[in-house]
Amino acid sequence: MISVVAEQYEIHPQTLRLYEREGLLKPSRSEGNTRLYTDEDLERLEVILHLTRDLGVNLAGVEIILNMREKMGEMQLQIQDFIASLNRELVARSGRVLETDERHSLIPVINARPPASGSRRSTDARK
Repeated sequence: MISVVAEQYEIHPQTLRLYEREGLLKPSRSEGNTRLYTDEDLERLEVILHLTRDLGVNLAGVEIILNMREKMGEMQLQIQDFIASLNRELVARSGRVLETDERHSLIPVINARPPASGSRRSTDARK
């Protein structure tokens, strides 16, 4: 509820209403039209308060920063999906299994074997 959140973060309830009007926060509503804040809403509020209180960013700047953070998160997911599809394709073409643990690396690396010494490429490269 708005009064609990306002007290917890030491801000006036009108400030929370302003953040909602500006589109910075979007709490859900109960059947009685009471604002209900989720954990994600509170995390977002903490970012807003850090930007405004600690860094002196105005609300227009906060909006831009929050939008950029969302887009960066979406882009990160797209990059991860792209890397995963590349790795699947490389595995399918090479017939080998990934030797790296994908959970612990930004971009899993497949250790490529050097071409066989009798291959045409290696012979041409020596000339």
